[in-house]
Order: sequence, then structure tokens, then C-alpha cells
Amino acid sequence: MSLVIKSVNDKEFAQYGRVVEGIEFSRLLDKLKNTTPAPADEVIYVPGDSNLESMPEAELLSNNIYGGMPIQIGYCNGTNTKLNCLEYHRDSEIDIAADDVVLLLGRQQDAMGDSYDTGLVEAFLCPAGTAVELYTTTLHYAPCSGKLGDSFRVIIVLPKGTNSEKPDIEIKNDEDKRLFARNKWLIAHPESSEADNGAVVCLKGENIDIAELI
Repeated sequence: MSLVIKSVNDKEFAQYGRVVEGIEFSRLLDKLKNTTPAPADEVIYVPGDSNLESMPEAELLSNNIYGGMPIQIGYCNGTNTKLNCLEYHRDSEIDIAADDVVLLLGRQQDAMGDSYDTGLVEAFLCPAGTAVELYTTTLHYAPCSGKLGDSFRVIIVLPKGTNSEKPDIEIKNDEDKRLFARNKWLIAHPESSEADNGAVVCLKGENIDIAELI
């Protein structure tokens, strides 16, 4: 595999996002670690968690990061080494890592046709305790474990309602076909379970697995 794991602190990450500085997230991460599971054999995603959303940091995230917009604070926890899919939103996503994780990222600009080459995906280590903003045009999906066999916990912050029930829309174009949930456009690899559940199959090439790199 030619994929190399870089760091979110490297200059190559700048086209995908930024490291959020100046905000202390230790209490929020402690709440995440003390109140949420991290399965050893799957990945779980909860869009909004009341324990996290009741923390003082919720107002800070809403005001300082999203300019006063209503937000949800959830989590993506578990164990994973594969790409499987890529998604994007109409806004930035904030990921706050309680454990070392690897983010597999791409550019929406490269996925405007009927296929996306998984060889374009780049990998970035997000160290424990680090918060990153993934820009609206950044393709991403579930984090991967930072070390083979290790489970992870990651806080996911998005505008309120994201990843809830998909609106009932009339399909006007190919982009509409990718809408998989509210504010969630998804493209899948044919080997993924999402493809079996109706996601648009758009990822061509290897279903990246970083097991040999971690």
C-alpha cells in the first residue's frame, strides 16, 4: 500500500481542515470517556448525546466555532481500519479525539462525477486530545484506530439535525441521489454495508484498510 499516514499538524492537512486551538476540551473528553462505550468489534455513531450537550463547552462550541448556530454534540466510537464510504455536509464538522485516531480524507471537488478514485484518499493521525475542523468540502467518514486493535472515542460536533432522518425530496440530479440522511451526502464502496442499504456506489479502487500501517 502506497498510503502514508501524515499528521493533522502537517501542512498537507491544511486543504482539508485545521487544528482548533485555544479551547480546552479536557472536561468534555472526560465525560465522553466516562459515559460512552467503545466497542472492540464495530463502530457506533450517536448524533447527539445529552450528557455531552449539557456540558459548558456546548455553548462555547456553538458560539465560537459555529457563530451562534444551534449544534449537536455526539460521538463516533469503536474499532475500525477500513474506508468503506465517504461523506460530506453543507458545513464544517468538528472532531475531538479522546484517543489517537487516523482520519481518511479526500476532496469533494474530486468526487463530482460518477466515480471517485480511492487512491486520492490521504490519511492523517489526529492525536488524543486534539480537536480538528473538517471543512465542508472535505470527504470523510468513520475514524480509524490509531493502533491496531485499539478502540477509540471521538466527539463529533455538527449543526443540529445532521444525520437524522433524510428529508423526502424529489430527485433532481445525481447529487440528490447521494443524500443519505439529513445534511449527509454519502458515496460508498461496493464492499460496504452501506452499499447494500441503498447508498450510491461511487468509490472505485481499493477499499482502503490501514491495518498494516498501524
